[in-house]
Amino acid sequence: MENTQNLNESRIANAWADLQNHSDQGGALDQDAYRLAFADPEFLLRRETRGIRIQLEMLKPDLDQAAQGVDNTIVVFGSARFPSPEEAQAFAEKAEASGDAEQMRLAKRHLRNAKHYDNARLFARLVAGHSARKPREERLFICTGGGPGIMEAANRGAHEMGALTPGLNITLPHEQRANPYVTPSLSFKFHYFATRKMHFMMRAKALVAFPGGFGTLDELFEVITLVQTKKAKPVPIILFGTDYWKRLINMDVLVEEGAISPEDLDLLHYTDDPQDAWDTIRNFYGLPT
Repeated sequence: MENTQNLNESRIANAWADLQNHSDQGGALDQDAYRLAFADPEFLLRRETRGIRIQLEMLKPDLDQAAQGVDNTIVVFGSARFPSPEEAQAFAEKAEASGDAEQMRLAKRHLRNAKHYDNARLFARLVAGHSARKPREERLFICTGGGPGIMEAANRGAHEMGALTPGLNITLPHEQRANPYVTPSLSFKFHYFATRKMHFMMRAKALVAFPGGFGTLDELFEVITLVQTKKAKPVPIILFGTDYWKRLINMDVLVEEGAISPEDLDLLHYTDDPQDAWDTIRNFYGLPT
């Protein structure tokens, strides 16, 4: 009986234990060739290993979200440059005190756009409030790009309701940090835009696009294209801020010129009300009030 073995014990050497043992023995300063391949940053960052890095960016957030029960998300996109009402008011007071005409012009724009921050926050609170009453497998989680502005607002609304809220950040030359309302264990950073956008779609049950710039447009049209071409199942695609979106993009021109079919316009829902945005998603899936 003394020689019996645990049936459930792994029979393969543990890679982390090997790495730790190697370091304890002074192996940290090994020549490049002698390093363990998975512990060699220069090797992993070579052009030839790009495929491995992409695979790792796919796998890490997937495993971590699955482990925490984040299976279904509502993705909120929007400008990183729109301030909260508090920030907009503080900027306006400073601008008025300075008497600078350009600063006062910017302050007026900040105050106008701060309503989008408020609406994103309110929308996220509605989703999180609904999900708080549901079993884990039926919950919807607010997911954003993890940055400031509209992304912060949505994460903030979910956080205020005690909900988990993922943020999928991206490395940029000016180094964007995750906003403080992203759940720390669900705060991910990506190098590749492509893998980040794939993660937005993998769990998305709806997309809500608030006014934004090139990044918002890129992410929005990625989803529209996937649904239109049936590479992804239909999901509610909500354009929040009717005036903004209709001034920015005249979808009717695409129909008039035959670039899209008339029914393709049905993929989009315009709204200016957080409750209407949530009701649109709720009705799509037949969720109770």
